[in-house]
Amino acid sequence: MTRSKFRFPETGPHAVAPWGVRKGYGDEHFLSDYRFQAPREDPELAEVFVYTPRMSYDPGETVEFHGSTTADTWTLQIYRDGHAPAMAHEAFDLPGTFTKTSETAYMDGCDWPVLHSWKIPEGQRPGFYRVVSTCMRKDGERFVQHHFFVVRPTPETRQGKILFMLATGTWTAYNDWGGANHYFGTWGPNGNEGSPHLSLHRPWTRGMLWLPKGAARIAQNRMPEMNDLPGYPSKEWGYSHGFGQYYAAAGWAQFDRHFAVWAERQGYGFDIITQTDLHLRPEILDDYTCLVTVGHDEYWSWDMRKTVEDFVERGGNFSRFGGNFLWQIRLEDDGARQVCWKTKAPKMDPVRDDPQQKHLLTASWESGGVSWPGASTVGVNGCHGMYGSWGGFAPRGSRGFTVYRPEHWAFEGTDLRYADVFGAEAGIFGYEVDGLNYTFERGLPYPVADPGVPEGIEILAMSPAVLFEYEHEGPGYRYYVRDSDLVGLAELAAEDTPVARRNYQYGSGMVTSMKRGRGEVLTAGSCEWIMGLTRRDPFTETITRNALDRFGGEA
Repeated sequence: MTRSKFRFPETGPHAVAPWGVRKGYGDEHFLSDYRFQAPREDPELAEVFVYTPRMSYDPGETVEFHGSTTADTWTLQIYRDGHAPAMAHEAFDLPGTFTKTSETAYMDGCDWPVLHSWKIPEGQRPGFYRVVSTCMRKDGERFVQHHFFVVRPTPETRQGKILFMLATGTWTAYNDWGGANHYFGTWGPNGNEGSPHLSLHRPWTRGMLWLPKGAARIAQNRMPEMNDLPGYPSKEWGYSHGFGQYYAAAGWAQFDRHFAVWAERQGYGFDIITQTDLHLRPEILDDYTCLVTVGHDEYWSWDMRKTVEDFVERGGNFSRFGGNFLWQIRLEDDGARQVCWKTKAPKMDPVRDDPQQKHLLTASWESGGVSWPGASTVGVNGCHGMYGSWGGFAPRGSRGFTVYRPEHWAFEGTDLRYADVFGAEAGIFGYEVDGLNYTFERGLPYPVADPGVPEGIEILAMSPAVLFEYEHEGPGYRYYVRDSDLVGLAELAAEDTPVARRNYQYGSGMVTSMKRGRGEVLTAGSCEWIMGLTRRDPFTETITRNALDRFGGEA
């Protein structure tokens, strides 16, 4: 019997705003024209947006879809996404209800009414469920919006010993829908700052949950020629196609989905949770032998880290195929609100002077106010890694990793040797990476015994990275990040700022391995590792399989 091919609800053209003309200026740039995602609220240009109160549910629970639409009727479709997507629920010709969106929805939530609900059937297969809301405009064009939720595993529906945790703390940090994310927005006395408080009760910015094939990534696909302009392809592509300015920085579509599709295609049985699940339900790890995270994995809470370290100590294993382990967050209101003051934390985070709470300061893990380097949990640190393969950040650097310890089990079956480079053709190194302060002895790299760095970490492979853009002068050059991140992280550090700046400016991305108690951690510290899976790089695939087979059982 031949199974009919799944037709994605997104198939077909999506609405485009009516043609218009405006003035353009020669000094315009994406940095001077910050655009956050928001509703038009114009009945002539119908649109629909929904969100759910939580990111994950158990079978048997009811998912409520809070929404607002300027259309008379709208459609909602839900499908389980992955290697073999399957429709789970459809509702057509739903009556439309419009509710005005608050100017502070990004931090206070939208507070829209429930427009539809769906009771998840008992026994529903766990996984990532994409929600597609659509409506028709008067000119016949179709507006499309995406949301998601996760169906958590139960003892009856569990699919294996591997638990894949989505990097939802980072997704939230970059979601600017309604006015702000943790980076830029309309918060602050002048209405031009990122917000330290972000609500989960709002939609997701366009591109974080769904992207068409061919969407640009932050890391550049090609090596720039001599004197080429600094390249920021995702900013250019996002503007051209109406996607959020940060669509490429985080999310299911750009990162986590690549692993899920690959792992299912390879035959691995795994379940999916969100970081909020880990924070609120630490016992969820008890029935698994391997935790996996991938992609851009930047924001964690104290409780999340403590739970993972305890899990590994007891004999669990952690495979981390991602980069940028950098910021502490707090979750409030049962996970509905994320807090991160970032570089403002030493002066503005309310817990900064509380003896019982100051360890929860929402600054970088390596800052003087927190002093719990990420290496304790994942074997690498964010501040000793950072950027590569885009803009002015080592744009002609290695797109792969150089091997230093080919005898390690991670490289079994790869035929890799000392000094070989793997993954460069697939571009697995970038756009943000994690590393350690290191030294070389007789041709081999070793971690420097910095505070908070556990003994016994093995550096298996690495490549250099930088925390500032080299601003070469050239015709028409315009830079993006420049040295702003280096300055901000250096000011948070325990050392004097000039010393910290020197310590952080040059970094690396590393593949590391470490034992912790009865368990083990393997980290490939690069956001783009997953592209080695999608682009079928045999070395990246084999190393990933070696970790999953060792930690979670063979596919």
